[in-house]
Amino acid sequence: MGLKRAAMAALLMGLVMTDATAAEKKTAAYGTWASPITAQRLAGSEVRLGDLTVDGGVPYWLESRPAEKGRYAVVTPDGAGGIRELTGPAVNARTRVHEYGGGALLAVGGRLYFSNFADQRLYTLPVAGGAPQPLTPEGYRYADCVAGAPGHLYCVREDHTAPGEAKNAIVSLAVDQPGDAGTVLFGASDFVAYPRPSPDGKRLAWIAWSHPNMPWDTTTLYVADVTPQGLGSPTVVAGGHEESVLEPQWDADGTLYFISDRSDWWNLYAWRDGATRAVSARAAEFGGPLWNLGLTTYALTGRGQAVARYSSQGLDRLAVIDLKTGTARDLDLPVVGITGVRLLGPDQAVMIASFADATPAVVTVDLATGTHAVLRRPAPESLEASLVSRARPIEFPTAPGPDGQARTAHAFYYAPTNPAFRAPAVEKPPLLVKVHGGPTAAARPSLDMSIQYWTSRGFAVVDVNYGGSTGYGRAYRNRLRGTWGITDVQDATAVVAYLDKTGLADANRAAIRGGSAGGYTTLAALAFTHVFKAGANYYGVSDMEALAKDTHKFESRYLDSLVAPYPAGKAVYDARSPLRHLDGFSAPLITFQGSEDAVVPPAQSRSIVNALKAKGVPVAYIEFEGEQHGFRKADSIIRAQEAELYFYGRIFGFTPADTLPGVAIDNLK
Repeated sequence: MGLKRAAMAALLMGLVMTDATAAEKKTAAYGTWASPITAQRLAGSEVRLGDLTVDGGVPYWLESRPAEKGRYAVVTPDGAGGIRELTGPAVNARTRVHEYGGGALLAVGGRLYFSNFADQRLYTLPVAGGAPQPLTPEGYRYADCVAGAPGHLYCVREDHTAPGEAKNAIVSLAVDQPGDAGTVLFGASDFVAYPRPSPDGKRLAWIAWSHPNMPWDTTTLYVADVTPQGLGSPTVVAGGHEESVLEPQWDADGTLYFISDRSDWWNLYAWRDGATRAVSARAAEFGGPLWNLGLTTYALTGRGQAVARYSSQGLDRLAVIDLKTGTARDLDLPVVGITGVRLLGPDQAVMIASFADATPAVVTVDLATGTHAVLRRPAPESLEASLVSRARPIEFPTAPGPDGQARTAHAFYYAPTNPAFRAPAVEKPPLLVKVHGGPTAAARPSLDMSIQYWTSRGFAVVDVNYGGSTGYGRAYRNRLRGTWGITDVQDATAVVAYLDKTGLADANRAAIRGGSAGGYTTLAALAFTHVFKAGANYYGVSDMEALAKDTHKFESRYLDSLVAPYPAGKAVYDARSPLRHLDGFSAPLITFQGSEDAVVPPAQSRSIVNALKAKGVPVAYIEFEGEQHGFRKADSIIRAQEAELYFYGRIFGFTPADTLPGVAIDNLK
């Protein structure tokens, strides 16, 4: 009875506190709420972590520095709770292989090997300290390196020394011979990744693929003997047609493990003595799209187990898997996203983790107990819990499939959240529909300060995993084949109707925003529908034919599967290009572009902006000098965020609480 009274008292106290808190809230229209999440604070949180590597039980990784123009520094723990930077301010450890990079750092044998962005040469220096020394000549790019034969590295090399398309190959690089560009071991495909030698050094595994495939479409896993002359005849282990194979890793007993989507899901498999078996079969993704080289989602302990990240319904989990039985033990971790899984020892893993309520961190995990510790959080953000808008997964009806069957799509919804404000009772919040890039990528429910920037000001945000996104199986990923500009637009518009019907957002104040492929969907939605009242295009595609003619090697045939083979499908390209359908535009548009973007060249943005300006559509344009595909400099991040808020205020007729620099909006009356 006493417990019941105490519980009732606590409940009443909670109600009183809730009422008091509500009474303290200020009533203000959505979009006008004052927020402590400034654009400057947002830029400070945009530190990117990547390329986690381990040598002798010590982790090393890359951290981007927005305040230093997006420079990537190589860091390691200093033993006193902080970090030690191993590269000075002149080094930007970032590779441009495939333009998206990845796999720029390796630590092995007490030395670091890394690509430097300015000249793309591979450099080395002792982890104990010293000046970086160049290993390779200019004209080549390197990534995804591993230790090979004594005194050698195996690397992915991209050769830009001759005119025309770059040549990709697996090479053996002599680290004691500065100026060596590497000896080609395999170059019989358009692309290669994951050179991985067996523990005894006698065999090499790697994956390869060729135009028009992307690595999430079709790859082939090869194994060949290592000989004094190079490699013997390759053996095909897996893949080759409509199968995406990733992440080969050798165990101590000579078994080769890899990830394949042959079952519709990227699952773990084992190959030994010519036979392949499934290790863990489940409707979950153990792999992911290989946009960046060096992707690592599992590690082998050497004692019959693997520690692996798997994703289900957009959430990542970590499991310890028995490699013989396939049984898995999930670890109870407060994380929603996991990349870069490595081992510090047989019982301790290290990884880059993202959280629902905190910025990303390098985290260690005790595999026996499941306990974890934050080793490094470079952008410490302690948002009060009442200010954080947490992702709510939603599944909503969308356009039927080609067979007429009903279909649904996925998204994460974020409600307007600010403990100091409430909106008028009759008002529904304006909606920002966020469209991720790729398009073969995925929205994640991790804390994104750019989303919190909007929700804390009174916007609802929905991050759409439209058909074609990863994380929901190959069949869902393949929905976009031949239908880019259709399926993604249908899903982006369907979620507006769904949220309006459920009272979670105001369809009359819906804007769409996205970058790269998401920028294309933004432009297509404005050109081919009238659902959105405004749009923010970040370096998006406006002219599909121009993109097919003028982009980098990695994506130069991507549109073959997303749209149609070119030039045979020119009519389809014209039909899907926003630049060719200016009559459909009426909603105001703001566009942001990097001047050095090699993925979606600046001409794409300049063309659509100039055309809409001539047509009389309200349009604004900001181009950032020195930025590439995605903004890394703090000044660029701040300017873009504040300009977008200013733009919405002008278009939707509200006055933001922030003091914002103006933006020139042509044709706005």
